[in-house]
Amino acid sequence: MTKVAINGAKGKMGLALIDSINLNKNVNFGGGFDKGDSLDMALDDFDVLIDFTRPEATLSALSSCLSSSKAMVIGTTGFSDDELETINQASNIIPIVFAPNMSIGVNLTLKILETSAKVIGPDSSIEIIESHHRYKVDSPSGTAIKMGEVVANALGRDLSKCAVYGREGIEEPRDMNTIGFSSIRGGDVVGEHTVAFFMEGERVEITHKASSRMIYANGAVRAAYWLHNKPNGLYSMQDVLDL
Repeated sequence: MTKVAINGAKGKMGLALIDSINLNKNVNFGGGFDKGDSLDMALDDFDVLIDFTRPEATLSALSSCLSSSKAMVIGTTGFSDDELETINQASNIIPIVFAPNMSIGVNLTLKILETSAKVIGPDSSIEIIESHHRYKVDSPSGTAIKMGEVVANALGRDLSKCAVYGREGIEEPRDMNTIGFSSIRGGDVVGEHTVAFFMEGERVEITHKASSRMIYANGAVRAAYWLHNKPNGLYSMQDVLDL
């Protein structure tokens, strides 16, 4: 039985993760940690740590997991390039599942987006619109960026060079090779993402809507069970779901 611990256990996502663990017969709850708790004192109590906190807290937990060769599932977003490299380097020592969205539906959507981009992307203007609750501090969301990366890669583009984040004022006509992002924050929206392919005479929209945090929690717990005893490496939910 895989023992799974939660970092950020007192937050909304942490509580959802604990509920998911208790409902999953393949795993046991290996402990919950929050601000001020010492992860180092309980490293023998779990096999895999799930972290949906903030970059600084996640990197601190990552350091503890490295010291004891514990696997880690990371759902935190908002990392800098240097912080992403830290995670990448850590995966040479421990197994890590790192995904901006653990939802099974979102990850299936990513696969659909890859196919759609290859078929209709070259002839369309592509816009990504995401909505979240008013407490979400990073934008665009990690999921929106991941969707942009999937589409850009399918088209042979570099997202860092073709992304446009918001528009204001008078501009030149839209460049067909860009990928636009729009972020909406308000209320209690769990998460909604739409990728729109605008063509002459028609439009294709691919949308995922989340109504409960449990979809992320269930996916993360599934990832933790899958990750236990895997070799060192950096894995995605696409690997977990064999997509």
